[in-house]
Amino acid sequence: MGAGAVWFDADGDGYPDLFLVNSKDWTPKGRRSLSALYRNNKNGTFSDVTTASGLGVELFGMGVAAADFDNDGREDLYVTALEGDRLFRNEGNFRFKDVTKAAGINNANFGTSVAFLDYDKDGHADILVANYVQWTAKGDLFCSMDGNTKSYCTPESYKGVPPKLYRNRGNGTFEDVSAKAGIAEPNSKALGIGVFDVNNDGWPDVFLANDTQPNRLYRNNKNGTFTDIAVSAGVAFSEDGVARGAMGVSARDYDESGRASLAVGNFSNQMLGLYHNEGNGLFVDEAPRSTIGRSSLLSLTFGLFFFDYDLDGRADLFAANGHIDEEIGRVQPKIQFRQTPLLFRNEANGKFSDATKAAGLTTPYVARGAAYADYDRDGDLDVIVTNNHGPAVLLKNEGGSANNYLSFRLQGRKSNRSALGAVVRIGKQWQTVTSGASYCSQSDLALTFGLGKEAIVPKVEIEWPSGKRQSLTNVKARQHLVIAEPE
Repeated sequence: MGAGAVWFDADGDGYPDLFLVNSKDWTPKGRRSLSALYRNNKNGTFSDVTTASGLGVELFGMGVAAADFDNDGREDLYVTALEGDRLFRNEGNFRFKDVTKAAGINNANFGTSVAFLDYDKDGHADILVANYVQWTAKGDLFCSMDGNTKSYCTPESYKGVPPKLYRNRGNGTFEDVSAKAGIAEPNSKALGIGVFDVNNDGWPDVFLANDTQPNRLYRNNKNGTFTDIAVSAGVAFSEDGVARGAMGVSARDYDESGRASLAVGNFSNQMLGLYHNEGNGLFVDEAPRSTIGRSSLLSLTFGLFFFDYDLDGRADLFAANGHIDEEIGRVQPKIQFRQTPLLFRNEANGKFSDATKAAGLTTPYVARGAAYADYDRDGDLDVIVTNNHGPAVLLKNEGGSANNYLSFRLQGRKSNRSALGAVVRIGKQWQTVTSGASYCSQSDLALTFGLGKEAIVPKVEIEWPSGKRQSLTNVKARQHLVIAEPE
């Protein structure tokens, strides 16, 4: 399955640091396989600070998310793992403390993606964990493509596991409210989480990308509960009524409709899902009629996200691809084990073009997680891609900063400190501060807006989860701004 990564500002200096999740060998081989924390040196390089950080623990690690769960001004980490998730509190100076037990976190359910969100808008960041299937090494089943060689079983061979929702009590502990909130669907086999406001009512809703099970779209009822509307909304299945092998997910208003749409990574021969939000409670998958569908048909997409790579003011789409079976080429010659990423440039009016080769993305990977951040503070967004059984790849954006930009890092006061759920608007562009997304990964919480050649933005509007509204006028471009919620 492979693990993910997170960009987060571990020391609050404005430069994104990087944490890479790792797994370990099934049988000890005399070497330890640890997750890794890299400090951003502010000069384009990083230093490995894992040893003293408290994060260098051996796990069958999978996913990670970052947010300030205790509102102390420092971003904390939640790591999912096969044998049990871990919550690490940021103590400052690149030191983290394992507070899993003390916080009441108990999830040993093959956790995959994870996201922080303030679902009840009480000013504290809650935690949603996607769990996969009931699997153990001892209970592993033998499956084969040719009748002789062991291969991977499809998820249908195993029972699902419900997701977990942990409500933040505000005192350093969490309460498992999965059943009470109505999201404890026992047949879930979730790999991706998308937190977004499906109906623009100001409350965070949740999309769960399920593998060979119907996807779930949980509408927030504003009373601590959720209602699954995936089937009626048209996002549970493909257009021909099939539950696909869904993995990564991203939500964004890519066509300036004022509504957030969904991109979902799927298995090979299934193409990406591009669910356009029609605004009437219905989504329509535009991928089969678009360049995105044609170009992604043979790819197996794990991580993916919307981001404006060329800073022209339109949300583009990046997909990290790689198959799960090394021998897939023998059975299906058109499909490769290692696959190149895909980059789709937004050409406006809901149309995308395949910009993969033009952007220099020609190297195939066995990619899994993917996340973006402006790690070198030149304005454009760079990408980290994690590989299965191989090194992570840092893709530096060269030339995107030819256009102007504005970057916003928000700090809540009455709202949760990470400002999860806050919305920033510049003209028809708008973005929401969200944790999670992609596959087992999280991009930087800072919001980057491409401005094209616009040098001064007449008005920036910020809507905080607390309900407060804030305006900035005549803002100069090419700035990284830190904005605190008004008292």
